[in-house]
Amino acid sequence: MPVITISRGSYSRGKEVAERLAGELNYECISREILVSASDQFNTPEIKLKNALHNAPSVLDRFSNGRERYISFFKTSFLSCMSRGNIIYHGLAGHFFLQDIPHVLKIRINAKMEDRIQEEMRREKNSSPEKVLYNLKKDDEERRKWGLSLYGKDTWDSRLYDMVFCVDSLTVDDIVDIIIKTIGKKQFQETPDSTAQLRIKAMLAEIESQVVQLSPKTKVTLSDDFTIQLSAVNGKLKDSDTREHFFRRMKEQFNIQQIVYQEPSSKGHVNNFHNIDAG
Repeated sequence: MPVITISRGSYSRGKEVAERLAGELNYECISREILVSASDQFNTPEIKLKNALHNAPSVLDRFSNGRERYISFFKTSFLSCMSRGNIIYHGLAGHFFLQDIPHVLKIRINAKMEDRIQEEMRREKNSSPEKVLYNLKKDDEERRKWGLSLYGKDTWDSRLYDMVFCVDSLTVDDIVDIIIKTIGKKQFQETPDSTAQLRIKAMLAEIESQVVQLSPKTKVTLSDDFTIQLSAVNGKLKDSDTREHFFRRMKEQFNIQQIVYQEPSSKGHVNNFHNIDAG
């Protein structure tokens, strides 16, 4: 059950490509639905999730920790949805979260700026060409800064994608035909290993979404023996009672056998691990 992600700039006709593909392949086509799902699951306003995924981080974000929470919430809902397979996602950030999953075909759709201006003016009747150009450039720059700030990668970098198209000499129908032929190739078919990779990635995201609410700056890793390792622990997870409650919840939900806390010593070095195990 393959997955297709489509990254695109505003008014680049990526949505049209995604919807045509979904109709031809009989796949589910989703975009904003992920934001709605995350908003419902985590009781968070949709606009805050959208801004966290679109706007470049500000100085204030470094102190509020809100961005980490919102991105984690979105990532949890996104990967849970992608695990179903036979899905086309067109929207923000998806290509970043699925970089190492083999059965995901990652697409980038570009369009000439003049065509994007015409398309936005067709939809937004009262906008001038100058205002539309300004808004499109600002939108593109925000998305670039977002990727560079959080992942050190430029959204326009072709190395993030399996295929990059420009809606110009190639029409939407041409692009759809090429993608359909490509998604049928062996390397984009789901395997037990690739399914397991995505399932573990989704589990880790769900664990992170719970950790970030207790300890926003903490880094989370998950080993094959179902051990969670937490580093740079701060916030509520510094408390022993909170740690014990958190371990019980992780064991019940994910069969986690041990949580390892990696903590800095008073000299600025790393102490031996402090463990809470299944006892």
